[in-house]
Amino acid sequence: MLCLAAVLGCAAPSADARKPRHRHGCAHHHHHRTCSAHRRVRRKRKQATRPAPAPRPAVPPAAAAAPGSPPEPLAPAGPLADARLYIDPDSNARRQADAWRATRPADAAAMDKLAGRPVADWFGDWNGDVRAAVAARTARIAAAGATAVYVAYNIPARDCGGYSAGGSGAADAYRRWIDAFAAGLGDARAAVILEPDALAGLDCLPAAEQATRMELLAYAVRALAADRSAAVYLDAGNAAWQPAGVMAARLRSAGIGAARGFALNVSNFRSTADSEAYGLAVSAALGGGVPFVIDTSRNGAGPAPGDVWCNPPGRGLGTPPTTDTGRPLVDAYLWVKAPGESDGACNGGPPAGTWWPEYALGLAQRAGW
Repeated sequence: MLCLAAVLGCAAPSADARKPRHRHGCAHHHHHRTCSAHRRVRRKRKQATRPAPAPRPAVPPAAAAAPGSPPEPLAPAGPLADARLYIDPDSNARRQADAWRATRPADAAAMDKLAGRPVADWFGDWNGDVRAAVAARTARIAAAGATAVYVAYNIPARDCGGYSAGGSGAADAYRRWIDAFAAGLGDARAAVILEPDALAGLDCLPAAEQATRMELLAYAVRALAADRSAAVYLDAGNAAWQPAGVMAARLRSAGIGAARGFALNVSNFRSTADSEAYGLAVSAALGGGVPFVIDTSRNGAGPAPGDVWCNPPGRGLGTPPTTDTGRPLVDAYLWVKAPGESDGACNGGPPAGTWWPEYALGLAQRAGW
């Protein structure tokens, strides 16, 4: 396997780590939400499909913050401070809860746990005109007096040819796409999670393509951060994927200095405690004070036995989305993956990205809140 070792800090992956990794099934969506398995096939707001990343098989745990380390430094308040995140009144969960209200009232009440929470919107190559799509969604969210949470998911060689394969066909096409995304965003207040799995899964690419990916991510950070009201978070995988030092080196090369921070656990099931410990280790390796967000959409029960990532049974909703985390470096707990959208045709699930009411119900019933 080829690495840019000096710059990217490549670590020799385990046999499991070299296998194709499923991404976020397809949560990327209801307009563009999260997908969580390899192929996150997403639907445009109610019908178009789109891919998205999925949880990854575990690799040896990365280093966590050392016991007895000094208190976390306080990160300056960012664009998400005190933000009211957008709750879609026409989400799959809302429609499901309403459909069950008369005949399955207890299940409808459980589904309300999903329907009443904000979920990210995903954008990628399923959007014909990404500028128009982002602008329309942004206008709707602004009219509601809320703050958007978006995912940009269109990097070339996306998902390394896995279930969420796709993305822009070439570097120049990606630059045009991200410029159009940024134009659609304008000066709106928003959080943008940039390219799930692009850094953590870098090792699947040959050295030249790794270098190109780093340049494209840095370009995207600069383009999106031109909106001073936007908080840009480079995706940094999950706590069981890359060692903290390796991930910090990759984040530096991808332009973390111009971003607000990084994102963890997108479409995965790692616990919030493990994700926070890993995030603090990555932040420290970056010099300290770099904030991050955590996807808590399905991590309420932690990872499944054997680290089953594709529609694992027995999982539950995690901490509801909030920007009031009580942790100085944790900007927000977000639902980046849309709970209830399938990770793929596995463990009895429908194709990736398809709304699966009974799985969604199970997540809600095991929420613990």
